Amino acid sequence: MIASLPKEDAPVYVVLGASGGIGSALCHRLAARKARLVLVGRDQEKLDSLAGQTGGQPLVLDEDDLQKSIESCVAAAFEQHGRIDGVANCIGSLLLKPAHLTSDAEWATTLNTNLGSAFATVRSAARAMMRTGGSICLVSSAAARTGLANHEAIAAAKAGVIGLVLSAAASYAPRHIRVNCVAPGLVRTRLTARITENEAALKGSIAMHALGRIGEPEDVASAIEWLVDPAQTWVTGQVFGVDGGLATVRSR
Repeated sequence: MIASLPKEDAPVYVVLGASGGIGSALCHRLAARKARLVLVGRDQEKLDSLAGQTGGQPLVLDEDDLQKSIESCVAAAFEQHGRIDGVANCIGSLLLKPAHLTSDAEWATTLNTNLGSAFATVRSAARAMMRTGGSICLVSSAAARTGLANHEAIAAAKAGVIGLVLSAAASYAPRHIRVNCVAPGLVRTRLTARITENEAALKGSIAMHALGRIGEPEDVASAIEWLVDPAQTWVTGQVFGVDGGLATVRSR
């Protein structure tokens, strides 16, 4: 538990996908700064546990209408606190299949979970920040910046996130709303356990990262924390590769 609840003038952050590996790491970092947190996710039990650790307000997403539910949660956060200083969308999925083996349902789900949720985040956060400004941070992927086999669906969705960031950053700059994203490499979370808990797959993945290791949730959370910090008033429209060099560096 944190020592005390944040003061009323503390910044307000909405973290979507709060109970995931990166999302929960981010929430703990923001809580340490005494921010007021709205924790949005799909698992009530995990959200309640995280709320107990961070003092945040848990809100559960409706998976049957993800985009509408995101917008409702952001609107509820704004109504509750009267302002939102930053929104981070850590919602995501991972599909490792070539295009010819990807079903229509898998394609639609991948797009909705990754790109659809990102668009709903920008749309709802921009409405809430229109008068006061603020920061929006999305999560893309190194797979959107370099060709990786069997990543067609997720690479397409995450590349869409980058396009969304660039356009939204231009649209909302006059309103002092900053829009950026991080593009991680392989990060050790529940979502990637099929890879990280397989010795051969993990060894191969490590070899692809120039810094000689895969990422940890804290690696990405710290970058998001920096991007949503109000002090970064001159950073917008950026794609930060937090990927151990995966997308750009070949050390051997």
